[in-house]
Amino acid sequence: MADWDEMVDCEGLLCLLPVLRARKRLMSLAPGRVLCVRATDAMAEIDLPHFCAEAGHDYLGNSREGPVTLHLIRRG
Repeated sequence: MADWDEMVDCEGLLCLLPVLRARKRLMSLAPGRVLCVRATDAMAEIDLPHFCAEAGHDYLGNSREGPVTLHLIRRG
């Protein structure tokens, strides 16, 4: 079983688009649910934690799968 409830694929998308897609998907999740954001843009490692801090979500960390980074976010 995965460590998340839903996933959004942002591979190949550049700065800010992973944040916008994550934001949209998080709006449809119930509080406490975990979203996995698959991203290849290195800036997502900066942008997603910052977005979470501003929006009241919990950034749970990330892990690498080759060129893809999996970012986990718990809906606030």
